[in-house]
Amino acid sequence: MILSRSLLRLLALALPCIGLFAGAPAQAAGSYRTSGDCDGFPKVSLRTPDGLCVGLIAAGLRFARGVAVIGDDIYVADMGSWEKGRGRLLRIPDRGHGPPQVLLTKLDRPNGLIATPDGKLLLGLAGRILSVDPKADQPAIAMQDVVTNLPNDGRHPLAALALAPDGTLYVNVGTATDHCERADDSAPDPAKPCPETQATPPRGSVLRIAADALPADARTLAPFARGLRNSMGLAVLPDGTPLAAVNARDAIDQADPRLSDETLPHDFYTVLKDSADYGWPYCYDDRKPSPEYPHFDCSKVEVPSLLLPAHAAPLGMLTYRGSTLPGLEGRVLMTWHGYRDTGHRVMALAIDDHGVPQGKPEPLVSGWDAAKGIRPQGAPLGLAEMADGSVLITEDHNGTLLRLARAQPSQTP
Repeated sequence: MILSRSLLRLLALALPCIGLFAGAPAQAAGSYRTSGDCDGFPKVSLRTPDGLCVGLIAAGLRFARGVAVIGDDIYVADMGSWEKGRGRLLRIPDRGHGPPQVLLTKLDRPNGLIATPDGKLLLGLAGRILSVDPKADQPAIAMQDVVTNLPNDGRHPLAALALAPDGTLYVNVGTATDHCERADDSAPDPAKPCPETQATPPRGSVLRIAADALPADARTLAPFARGLRNSMGLAVLPDGTPLAAVNARDAIDQADPRLSDETLPHDFYTVLKDSADYGWPYCYDDRKPSPEYPHFDCSKVEVPSLLLPAHAAPLGMLTYRGSTLPGLEGRVLMTWHGYRDTGHRVMALAIDDHGVPQGKPEPLVSGWDAAKGIRPQGAPLGLAEMADGSVLITEDHNGTLLRLARAQPSQTP
């Protein structure tokens, strides 16, 4: 078995599948230098808690975003770029040991990716969500619309997804602007509602769609929660409670020089509440009026469950259900994608059975600053749990698929 996996790696290097290669050794792994072994994959130099390590499954994946697992197959949504129609759906067989395969092409900015209990995939594109049968002879023909007429323009057109045990689907509808600025970048009129909040569906919201209401037209759906600038991290607890990790606004100091762009506003984690309004663009943090709306009454705005560092940019979230990785059972894992000092790491947050934080997030994968010849700056994004309890991590800017696993005694530094 070891020999066959080694041969697969060599074949993947010698005969790349449209620019992809898996299990790459040192000097061939893009900008990562690998050394040693992490549970069957080349080990990269990143900081983890004792007993864990990070291995490189695949590089050269262009702009890897969402990731999902069905059986022994790993699926990756490759957005390609921010240009329309450049995306692909990839499959990496044999638990990541096989060469990547391209299943679909010309997708419009794919992002969210979820495996369903019946062995299909829900794939979030700009403007729509598809059901894909990856085992079909022709997956492109087997695609079906699940949600249509989602917004597909502006700053935040990407669909993040979460699926509840009862089949309820949660979908992020990001805002078209940063803080409801006008087309010429001037401040919004504080005497008028932000036009985006009046759209159908409202921008800056999360939709909830019952399983028996699918397929659905997003224009007919009332928001489950609103005032959420961009809820790119979505997850659902076993009891159906939805969670969100939300990216807050930028450039607050340009509206009020007394406010620090380095520390404000905070991104946040929250237990989503039905019909709650979390304040965007009128309020930020714990009911503070935005400088563009200084007289707005924020007293009835929902307070987030936990404030995160400003510009951490949480883009992926997972409720860990395995027991393989010590100390992580029942915790929420979040990818902090941001390029500033608060970002480029994976964090773990202890929660109770209802999603309420129990303390502060703790580093799970860190030390991800760029080091020439060793590693690039981290760009963690998608998360998925494998059957063996290991955790997959995609990186868009670096085009890689990584795996957080339990280190064997000989692999521990």
